[in-house]
Amino acid sequence: MASLQQLLDLPGMRTALGLLALLLLAWLAGALARRVLLRVVRGIAERTQWRWDDALYRRRSFLWLTRMLPALLVQYGVALVPDLPGELEAFVRKIAVALVVLCVAMAIGAALSALEDLYRETPRGRERSIKGVVQLAKIVLFVLAGLVIVTALTGQRIGLLLSGLGAMSAVLMLVFKDTILGFVAGVQLSSNDMLRVGDWIEMPQLNADGDVIDIALHTVKVRNWDKTITTIPSWRLISHSYKNWRGMQETGGRRIKRVLTIDASSVRFLDDAALGRLARLRLLADYLPAKRREVAAWNGALGEAGEVAANRRRLTNLGTFRAYAQAYLDGHPRIHRDLGRMVRQLASGPQGIPLELYCFTATVAWAEYEGIQADIFDHLFALLPEFGLRLYQQPSGHDMQAGLA
Repeated sequence: MASLQQLLDLPGMRTALGLLALLLLAWLAGALARRVLLRVVRGIAERTQWRWDDALYRRRSFLWLTRMLPALLVQYGVALVPDLPGELEAFVRKIAVALVVLCVAMAIGAALSALEDLYRETPRGRERSIKGVVQLAKIVLFVLAGLVIVTALTGQRIGLLLSGLGAMSAVLMLVFKDTILGFVAGVQLSSNDMLRVGDWIEMPQLNADGDVIDIALHTVKVRNWDKTITTIPSWRLISHSYKNWRGMQETGGRRIKRVLTIDASSVRFLDDAALGRLARLRLLADYLPAKRREVAAWNGALGEAGEVAANRRRLTNLGTFRAYAQAYLDGHPRIHRDLGRMVRQLASGPQGIPLELYCFTATVAWAEYEGIQADIFDHLFALLPEFGLRLYQQPSGHDMQAGLA
């Protein structure tokens, strides 16, 4: 006992033991709070039907609140440490206050993340992201928390610190330039409904072509079709143009716009034998009789001038094929009925006569769209010889051999 008393009488020993006991008590209180209180909170969250408590627990908002307990014990218990110098006591209090502020800021930040999670689960949240707004709120929160911590540690008034920040506004504008640009861009994108998570966008200048998977304060992430990720600064989506395919997806039809290049030398008038053969085609059953009556009436009105073949109207294999292609699109079960369908002839050129098919499929699924488009053109390619037409292509080695034979 005498030796223990002598040990306690050593200079600073009581203070050191008091601080050690206070820190140990704070650590035990924190461990007990994490083990007991968090289990109670988790049990309550699991039993209730509310989603907000589950989101707060998942984002560890309650965990940061329990971590605040040791700092509070140190802040108010340091006065009980024997023989502690006033300056050291004030310093320990300042550290404890700073830790309390940090824990509160982290808990609020976690609550903001939980709010974002809950919003994302709503129908509107699946279309419009508030991640940029949440990130900006966190930046403001941590800046304010940092000011409070610095005020607590230095003892300076917060107004004095803010006045110093005002003098550094030019530097702050430079440091937070991307944040300011990103926030302004995010507000414009959201208010004008220009971009949503899940949209398919195309931005060739940045090699972006795929689905938007994340809209943050500074960046927008796009998963390209080759499964790579392109990160685009938010402000680039305001200052540069890009294509958003959402309208196509909402309409329910995807456009087919492709040409058949017809060899001009294969275009000719149809004689009676060719007309009789083509009249057996089901899709021309209405077109050919009506067209032949129209041509006959026109030619009949010519009188004696109709005896010259060049004065008479006659059906061509190209025009008849164009009518067949139009009827084929009109009757195709996978072509959208409410959107435009057209087969038109474009201006001829060195590559032949372009015959363009313009229509919309009844699906927006990529694989189905490609299959429907390929089936349509496969059929028309194979049917060209029935009309005496040829598809134009650059001469190949086989063509050269056939010409020289």
